Amino acid sequence: MATLRQRNKKWQVQVRQRNYGSISKTFIHKKDAMQWAKEQEIELQKNSIKLKVCNFPKTKTLIEKYINNISIKKKGYDFEKYCFNNFLRTKLSNLPINLITTNHLAKYRDERLKKIKASTFIRELNLIRHFFSIVIKEWGYRVDNPCKFLTKPNRIQKRERRLTNYEYDILVKGNYPQVKLRNIIEVALETGMRRGEILNIKKEHIKSQTLLIPITKNGHQRIIPLTKRALYILQNTELPFPMSANAVRLAWERLKKKGNIKDLHFHDLRHEAISRFFEKGLSIPEVALISGHKDVRMLFRYTHLKAEDILKKL
Repeated sequence: MATLRQRNKKWQVQVRQRNYGSISKTFIHKKDAMQWAKEQEIELQKNSIKLKVCNFPKTKTLIEKYINNISIKKKGYDFEKYCFNNFLRTKLSNLPINLITTNHLAKYRDERLKKIKASTFIRELNLIRHFFSIVIKEWGYRVDNPCKFLTKPNRIQKRERRLTNYEYDILVKGNYPQVKLRNIIEVALETGMRRGEILNIKKEHIKSQTLLIPITKNGHQRIIPLTKRALYILQNTELPFPMSANAVRLAWERLKKKGNIKDLHFHDLRHEAISRFFEKGLSIPEVALISGHKDVRMLFRYTHLKAEDILKKL
């Protein structure tokens, strides 16, 4: 910050900068004083940046620390490592942590949105925000969180995908050659469980007509009631299901291709199951107990009832 004043027909200029104190000089001509002030401010700014660089570690160093100490303890470790590896490939990761700005992340957002969906980037952004939160609150670095003022991309319209009768026939009734996959699909439709939860079912988890789900997405185990069909399948099949998540994914894609089924995700089976629970007349608390949702607002995302079925009740 430069201060200019005239004294005894001469111009005195003083330049102040945090961490460097102040310097001053006197000139006969005002334009010379202003030029000198400008040059000193530029030089002090360069030195200030060098000082900041020296006092803070590179962003990639702290990201690697986060992956090895925080992410590794989470169920979503693989996803978090994937997200951070994308960030580590950018030039931003070589900047000191205190020089990462909202503008930097805005440009990163725009580039990522060319490759991934808005909903996926929002998950990445939440992860980056938590990373900076740990850096500030737990690791003691006095920096600003650049995610604070970053605009989130607009989410695409939430999926309202329901199974048609034809698709149900292909996935279940017509899927006799792939018994293991058919059983997994039926359990998903009967319980609303996620793929990972289904693949983790063990015999000891079944008590009477209930099922313990010890490992869930939100980290809280839950006990759900089993329909007669779900109980029959689980009592008459090998548990845990002898298929990996990737094997299920590949078999699912082959089955869809065979039946010419378009735009159907395995997770849509959970959507279908929860919607059917509501159509059967279950209340929100009852469905939440089965699905494991802690926030009923999230539960509404899965409940897209068929208008024709409601019309019958009216």
